[in-house]
Amino acid sequence: MKPTFYITTPIYYPSDKLHIGHAYSTTVADTLARYKRLRGFDVRFLTGTDEHGQKLQRKAEAAGKAPQEFVDEIVKGIRALWSRLDISYDDFIRTTEMRHKVVVQKIFSRLLEQGDIYLGQYEGWYCTPCESYWTERQLAGGKCPDCGGPVELVRENSYFFRMSKYADRLIKFYEDHPDFIIPESRKNEMLNNFLLPGLEDLCVSRMTFDWGIPVLEDPKHVIYVWIDALTNYITALGYLSDDSALRERFAHYWPADVHVMAKEIVRFHTIYWPIILMALDLPLPKQIVAHGWLLMKDGKMSKSKGNVIDPNMLIDRYGADALRYFLLREIPFGQDGVFTLEALMERLNFDLANDLGNLLHRSLAMVERFCDGIVLTPGAKTPLEESFEQLILESVANVEAAIERYDFSTALTSIWQIVRRGNRYIDETAPWALHKSQNEERISRVLYTVLDALRIVGIVLQPFMPRTSGAIWRQIGMQEGNGAAWELARLFGLLPTGMKLDKGEPIFPRLDVEKEIEALEALTNPVATASEPAAGLGVTDATATAGSAVTRIAAATQSATPLISIDDFSKIELRVGRILSAERIEKADKLLKLQIDLGFETRQVVSGIAKYYQPQDLVGQKVIVVTNLQPVKLRGVESHGMILAASSGDQLVLGTVSADIPVGSKVK
Repeated sequence: MKPTFYITTPIYYPSDKLHIGHAYSTTVADTLARYKRLRGFDVRFLTGTDEHGQKLQRKAEAAGKAPQEFVDEIVKGIRALWSRLDISYDDFIRTTEMRHKVVVQKIFSRLLEQGDIYLGQYEGWYCTPCESYWTERQLAGGKCPDCGGPVELVRENSYFFRMSKYADRLIKFYEDHPDFIIPESRKNEMLNNFLLPGLEDLCVSRMTFDWGIPVLEDPKHVIYVWIDALTNYITALGYLSDDSALRERFAHYWPADVHVMAKEIVRFHTIYWPIILMALDLPLPKQIVAHGWLLMKDGKMSKSKGNVIDPNMLIDRYGADALRYFLLREIPFGQDGVFTLEALMERLNFDLANDLGNLLHRSLAMVERFCDGIVLTPGAKTPLEESFEQLILESVANVEAAIERYDFSTALTSIWQIVRRGNRYIDETAPWALHKSQNEERISRVLYTVLDALRIVGIVLQPFMPRTSGAIWRQIGMQEGNGAAWELARLFGLLPTGMKLDKGEPIFPRLDVEKEIEALEALTNPVATASEPAAGLGVTDATATAGSAVTRIAAATQSATPLISIDDFSKIELRVGRILSAERIEKADKLLKLQIDLGFETRQVVSGIAKYYQPQDLVGQKVIVVTNLQPVKLRGVESHGMILAASSGDQLVLGTVSADIPVGSKVK
């Protein structure tokens, strides 16, 4: 029997169209689901919508529509977006569906009967957009601490859940299951901010609106969001269903292997949800995985700021796979990421067009030109092919390890190591010269090797870019199906010979960056100034990459420095890198720990520039990195290089490069 893997996204609130941040959550979950299917798991992938509450009722009234009519229109758009992004969900749960509502009422009644829910009087501050209650001390300047919006004082009879009854048990569960919350920093937030200070009982019903599921025993009350919405993960599986087949499905898949979500809803999923499950005597999910936000230059996306990016617009222009690649490659999972048009163009032009698209198209063009379009039986291997195959094996293993720890950016970087090695392999073997010298045996081996590498790239790209995988396979003459099985990525020589190939058009044509940015700015006014340095990124969990770090060189001014030869200078390797994240190092006032994208890897960095730069001001900046220094340790943190800066007196400025220069480029 196949092992099971149950994965969920948050259920989205259909008060408006979804933005690119929602697309990120769902693409992450889809990538995991596709990967697990390829590895032989029996996968159940759930997404859906949370359709009740006061906010939706008010928005529907403002639009002159009934709440159900209002949400139906938005949900239709959400499902259309998931279809366009090739989201391979198995079930889409709506909290207005009868299969959900009936079970929610059963759950509420059971908790009421066993004394976990009781009737009381609520008085406190309520934020309608966040659907959250706050005490006076939790407010931030009299406003909601989550969204910064206004709150209103609410007084009403409400049912409460005895959260305090289960707090100690939940703390013990955290201790016994250290990997329950990923990243660990979120667990520390939950303990220090909520559990250890004393967990208050939770309001779980409302009387001031009626767009919700009525309490069976007291229909004046509607069941509030945290029982209504959170239980979707079990109602969708058939928990407490009258249908025995559905109950068997619940037993088959529960507990969930992973709930994927953004960091702002971690509290509800790691405190309220586990306690509800404990009260129901059900196993807890195996992991709660929280990613950061996709930010704009001016901070978090929001309708009020007018800086929301519609993923449909990007899909229309560049295709679903290009968007999926950008989201998964650009954002280190668990951290915040910054969306800029320059970053998007760089990924599309350099990674997809110059690297992958170019490797495929130039390989097919040479088969057409030198072999009449036929895949020839390859000649003997040389040590060059054997080293290429070894790199492929290592890269596939690195992809697997990275996906298992939710490090999608590193997984894609590992795939691109194969792609970039393929382009270098062509340059090193020079098939055009082999053709000129009529060395048919060698040219057959070279072209077969690179096409077979592309076959493997097509296999390991499937979870991330399913359409691109299919396009690669079709162009190299492979049939999609059993040949795409994951385990075949470790085998060589599986590309059939004697096939006639048609090189077709490039799968990722090169873009005119200036024209594209101009067009996108016209479509998204709020990001019209995207050429300015990215800002507003608060890093909460920088994940280190072993064996890499950077500190700075402060250029000496007016100093007597010994001359060096050109041979000495040529020993220094300088590359362009982009700062992905920055955070202060404890008890080191001058040091910042950075993560820098070098194109072929992500490096941890230590830099003595804390006096001159705030961490959030560094994110997105391109810098010049010395990449071949011997490692040192600064305050216990490894450092394997330097970033260049110029200093004069009390001033220091980082050395930066044009946005047009791709990450990883050598500085000469």
